[in-house]
Amino acid sequence: MSKVVKFGGSSLASAEQFKKVGDIIRADKERNYVVPSAPGKRFSNDTKVTDMLYGCYALAEKGKKFDKALSDIKERYDEIINGLGLKLSLEDEFKTIEKNFKEKAGSDYAASRGEYLNGRVMAAYLGYDFIDAADVILFYDDGEFDPEHTNKKLSKVLSAHKKAVIPGFYGAYSDGRVKTFSRGGSDITGSIVARAVKAEVYENWTDVSGFLIADPRIIDKPEGIETITYRELRELSYMGASVLHEDAIFPVRKEGIPINIKNTNSPEDPGTWIVESTCQKSKYTITGIAGKKGFCSVNIDKAKMNSEIGFGRRVLQAFEDEGISFEHVPSGIDTLTVFVHQDEFMDKEQKVVSSIHRLASPDSIEIEADLALIAVVGRGMKATRGTAGRIFSALAHANVNVKMIDQGSSELNIIIGVENADFETAIKAIYDIFVTAQL
Repeated sequence: MSKVVKFGGSSLASAEQFKKVGDIIRADKERNYVVPSAPGKRFSNDTKVTDMLYGCYALAEKGKKFDKALSDIKERYDEIINGLGLKLSLEDEFKTIEKNFKEKAGSDYAASRGEYLNGRVMAAYLGYDFIDAADVILFYDDGEFDPEHTNKKLSKVLSAHKKAVIPGFYGAYSDGRVKTFSRGGSDITGSIVARAVKAEVYENWTDVSGFLIADPRIIDKPEGIETITYRELRELSYMGASVLHEDAIFPVRKEGIPINIKNTNSPEDPGTWIVESTCQKSKYTITGIAGKKGFCSVNIDKAKMNSEIGFGRRVLQAFEDEGISFEHVPSGIDTLTVFVHQDEFMDKEQKVVSSIHRLASPDSIEIEADLALIAVVGRGMKATRGTAGRIFSALAHANVNVKMIDQGSSELNIIIGVENADFETAIKAIYDIFVTAQL
């Protein structure tokens, strides 16, 4: 069996970090397929190579001189190559990049060169084969990822390579033009490779020892999560937990391949296991807490709304017509509330209000801004009575006013709406009642 290992930018920011990665890979003979990100920050006020590339290409696109900016990027790689004692030259690669920048090959091409070049360095350092992601990660002409054709092609190619490096973050259209995933997309590449080789496990190495129950910027030294299911992760990732790209679970989910989030700087830590399902009980009733600020609610009131067929559809049509997606739609007998991102809604609010009046003829509409949504997620909540009651009790004791509560039928998560000003207080209160109180 093989393992696929993906390393983030902070894990590959310098020669010193590269050596740690090399030790990790060589410590397990099954770590046969490696997916590197571009070099990240070496220190707090440093610049990521991807951002350097974006800046360099912006100059080229405007017809300005970019030789100094490109030279600075080359220095970053030379520093790593020399620090590793490699006999490797990237001169030809940078000449090609310079030519393509002058010909305005596109910002996706520019951004992808960070991973491409780091892949070249990683392959030389490990003695592994190098496979250009543009040859095996395929996109449709509309820019959507093509999972099935990619899986067939990648499986075939990798079957001829026992050990290989495949750069993360990018692939290509059918005509060869480079296309990138969204930021953090190297996580997705690792998952795609894991599916293609039917890996035993997909190890995602970063600078933290897995997922934490809550944001450490809000909770001082929060407890870690040992095991989390794909579904729980989706809920937490969507609400802001950002250790792993939220789309990275889909390829491995098809094959039931577990993901292990590990720390490059503390490889002995067990990290967090992400699995399809498990009989292991969570240490606590909840698995995690995550949330976002910056929402507003549109409260629509109409007498006997519940007996009016198609009312909800007509209301949501008003948002769809303006290109606004909704987050949650709790409702009562005569009321329906639509939660939306405030920054998407502000400039279009009066158009939406007018449209709702025209389409659904409500009695009144009221808008409330500066709200936050908090997701309390956990597979253990389904088997535990009084979870919602404990949440409300904790928030009441913390003087937090609850604006909205929404619980799915799966009982996997509870979404709570509060004012932006109460966001941190609410998370602390929920963490204390479910975690601190049990320590």
